[in-house]
Amino acid sequence: MFGVPRIIGLSGSLRSESFNGKLLRAAVTLAPPGTTIEVASIRGVPLYDYEVEASSGIPPEVATLKDLVAGADGLLLVTPEYNNSMPGVFKNAIDWMSRPPADIPRVFGGRPVGLIGATPGPGGTMLSQAAWLQVLRTLGTLPFFGGRVMISGASKVFDDRGELVDATERARLEKYLAGFARFVEQHGPHRG
Repeated sequence: MFGVPRIIGLSGSLRSESFNGKLLRAAVTLAPPGTTIEVASIRGVPLYDYEVEASSGIPPEVATLKDLVAGADGLLLVTPEYNNSMPGVFKNAIDWMSRPPADIPRVFGGRPVGLIGATPGPGGTMLSQAAWLQVLRTLGTLPFFGGRVMISGASKVFDDRGELVDATERARLEKYLAGFARFVEQHGPHRG
């Protein structure tokens, strides 16, 4: 055992009161004992532009995210579903984090990654999570397949304070996080 597993959590929505931001905050509070989930943000990551990268290098917001993920034992992506796929703003942040390509092994290579999500619609985030899999495979991550959290009807499972109050969804999230924490302990880059 390498100590307390440290997981970086990223929400794929920029809206401060998004359902996925609320789900990420719920994950922080429901993480199993001995596991830390730190919330990071994709806010401020500019649109990817090779000319900007070539002339100015990696933006500070991106460099910070890359260092946070590279220093963590696992990564938890909390993804909305827009038009039956991943949000462009979230994909853009991950694309920036893969630059330059020589940094991919440091940031993503062999890193355990969990995918969860919430949507007000009826289908959960199944298509968004499926779309992420080819990206995660390309980046050389270790996706966790030991459970699913794809909340539909999200407006009914969070209260006015943003708390996850639906008992079934809370239990599903707790079970997922327990499994993901074990996966991170077994496969994380900083294991003993």
